[in-house]
Amino acid sequence: MENFPINLYPDDANPEWMNKGDNAWQLTAATMVGLQSVPGLVILYGSIVKKKWALNSAFMALYAFASALICWVGWAYQLSFGNSFLPFLGKPNLDTLDQNFLLEQAFLGKFPMATMVYFQFVFAAITLILIAGALLGRINFIAWMFFVPLWLTFSYTVGAYSIWCPNGWLAKIGLIDYSGGFVIHLSSGAAGFTAAYWVGPRETKDRERFPPNNILLMLAGAGLLWMGWTGFNGGDPYSASVDASLAVLNTHICASTSLLTWLLLDVLFFEKPSVIGATQGMITGLVCITPAAGVVQGWAAILMGLMSGSIPWFTMMVLHKKIWLLRQVDDTMAVFHTHAVAGSLGGILAGIFANPKLSRIFYMVDDSEIRYIGLAYGFQNGRIRAGFRQLSIQLLGIIFVVAWNVVVTSLICLLIRVVVPLRLSEEELKDGDDKIHGEVAYALWGDGQKS
Repeated sequence: MENFPINLYPDDANPEWMNKGDNAWQLTAATMVGLQSVPGLVILYGSIVKKKWALNSAFMALYAFASALICWVGWAYQLSFGNSFLPFLGKPNLDTLDQNFLLEQAFLGKFPMATMVYFQFVFAAITLILIAGALLGRINFIAWMFFVPLWLTFSYTVGAYSIWCPNGWLAKIGLIDYSGGFVIHLSSGAAGFTAAYWVGPRETKDRERFPPNNILLMLAGAGLLWMGWTGFNGGDPYSASVDASLAVLNTHICASTSLLTWLLLDVLFFEKPSVIGATQGMITGLVCITPAAGVVQGWAAILMGLMSGSIPWFTMMVLHKKIWLLRQVDDTMAVFHTHAVAGSLGGILAGIFANPKLSRIFYMVDDSEIRYIGLAYGFQNGRIRAGFRQLSIQLLGIIFVVAWNVVVTSLICLLIRVVVPLRLSEEELKDGDDKIHGEVAYALWGDGQKS
């Protein structure tokens, strides 16, 4: 029998700078985020809409996931995290497909660049899938095929570079966005609402009555979304660290508190414990904690859950009916409330509750640093000016992300409609999946079939 050497792998397979535990956790966290989209949101979207829209809604999510990956490795990763080109954008090149680039150490963390590219991709993909939620039931699928690469290229990359890339202008001044409250949720909420305005509303009959075709499946998709958030927030320290553990626990504390708060408000005001309402509360809690997950204490996570379960509830259930603009725009999955409002809320609360000690662990700064100090701790530690400065930076980030997404999303929609209609035809709106794809979700019970 041939004698194999004890070391089966060459030295360059495990370079000195790589931490196997961190690399394993980062790949696991990325896959958990990917599962939030496929199959999580694929299932959730396919089941929360009318039966005639089940297939189209699920397929919009699946297409966005695949399309985003090709764009990401082609050019979007370098625009988001590459060498500096502008204060808000990286230099475009094709290095992401180069083996030497992928096997070198990531710009942060003790793992290869290939792991970083994969981890950041799943965040980009889910952002586009969240935008799709605002457009279900009427956007032309061909228009959606154009929208995904255009929005990823011209909108997402700017937010990601500005906030997450060490050379980004908002990163340099100290914006706190632990895991995407600004980059993902505020962006998708603002862009989804804007795109919904340009696409127009669903068919009147659909807008008046839009019952889910399978609430149990909706809960399965929501469950994947919730549990997948362990990787969503737990992966952002880029290491299997104590900060990752804290972020994961805070995430689930806030989500649970928010779900229960929303449920209680539904019972008090509508006298029925709505399953869909509880799911919305779960989502707003997950979104709200995201920008602050690893830099706040557990008591703050509970307070954030109370506010994320009540403030978006109020904007959705009360203000939505009173504000003219909100009534005009048909936002199918209410992404404005669940992501834009909850994301903004989380960003503001991060500027209030960010604990300086936890911020030092995450951002690797020393005690003399004037950034990353929540206003509450500014008052406590006699650094009030630093606290107000942080809150001002958070508000500046909200203004920038909303303004950029409204303008760029509008331009993209106007460009697309020069080529193809943004909205489905009246016949397609009436018949849904069968007319668009020539297929239906529940073929077993199709018209004329007996078995």
